[in-house]
Amino acid sequence: MVVVSSRDTDGDDDDEMLRSFCMVLGNEGIDRVKKLWSVRLEVMYSAAGLVSNISCFISAADMQMELRVGGRFRLGRKIGSGSFGDIYLGLNVQTNEEVAVKLECIKSKHPQLHIEARLYRVMSGGIGIPDVKWCGLEGDYNVMVMELLGPSLEDLFNFCQRKFSLKTVLLLADQMITRIEYIHERDYIHRDIKPDNFLMGLGKRGNLVYIIDFGLAKKYRDSRSQHIPYRENKNLTGTARYASVNTHRGIEQSRRDDIESLGYVLMYFNRGTLPWQGLKAATKRQKYDKISEKKISTSVEELCASYPEAFASYLRYSRTLGFEDTPDYGHLRQLFRNLFHRQGLRYDYLFDWNLLKTAKRLQQSTVPTMGRTD
Repeated sequence: MVVVSSRDTDGDDDDEMLRSFCMVLGNEGIDRVKKLWSVRLEVMYSAAGLVSNISCFISAADMQMELRVGGRFRLGRKIGSGSFGDIYLGLNVQTNEEVAVKLECIKSKHPQLHIEARLYRVMSGGIGIPDVKWCGLEGDYNVMVMELLGPSLEDLFNFCQRKFSLKTVLLLADQMITRIEYIHERDYIHRDIKPDNFLMGLGKRGNLVYIIDFGLAKKYRDSRSQHIPYRENKNLTGTARYASVNTHRGIEQSRRDDIESLGYVLMYFNRGTLPWQGLKAATKRQKYDKISEKKISTSVEELCASYPEAFASYLRYSRTLGFEDTPDYGHLRQLFRNLFHRQGLRYDYLFDWNLLKTAKRLQQSTVPTMGRTD
């Protein structure tokens, strides 16, 4: 089987046009299409990843093969991108279960998907860790099929007009700290803590926070509990907006950096933006330098001004951790749990987006009626 990705083309290369509408096609089928390829298809349904009138070129048997990986997973539309690959909606044709399918070209400069799949298996069984259904090689592509999850916290943040209530931030913080702790217990650091890499579950697990995308994760200690050595002059790995101060300084990342990054994510949820967002520069390196300068010059007190002290306490604690220190995850959770109780909030797991969706449904279901007088 040959797997090819859906991508834009300029229309000048027949092979590229062929690849743009065929996700998965048998080698024989592709050869037959190439021989018959004389006119351009006029209708392309990008949302579904299918092409109208393709039956003019290939047989019904070929049609049944298209958009399949692992023999039983049919690919649909693109739903996102990870650190090293594109993600598609998929369907297990044997069980009708919807899944997420991540594709990565093996010709990528630094293929990572096989490493990420292995890390998911290392993490398997943990609460909030997606289940990997299948992974393997399909032609020129590495493929990983995973449990389908709901929207990311970044998506939900936008849905809520880019501001979360204190209750929602605290409910999220409790679960997010626990997810990071679990990864650290498995001897890895994530190195890309950001809202896009935390997703909510679906259905009965709709209130459960999942952590995803281990493409940049790194083992920080070996089987003998030997910690990786302290190093400097490292390139920035991760997302600059949420990177720790030490990461900007070129210091090797460890557990403390995941913790500090989460602190910036929580303040992003509180504030709507961070002070170092929107900075302009001619090059990426210069932009990173500007972000670093602004982040270092912004005190914790300034960043967290007008917000409960627990957030400043969290960030101050994260910045005091040594390179090999084990964070006190329980202490950090308790900071926010104490605040939660002082505010008189309820652990009903009603997040802002739940309330907003309910309000919108009620608004849509309310039909105004004209009063009648007799």
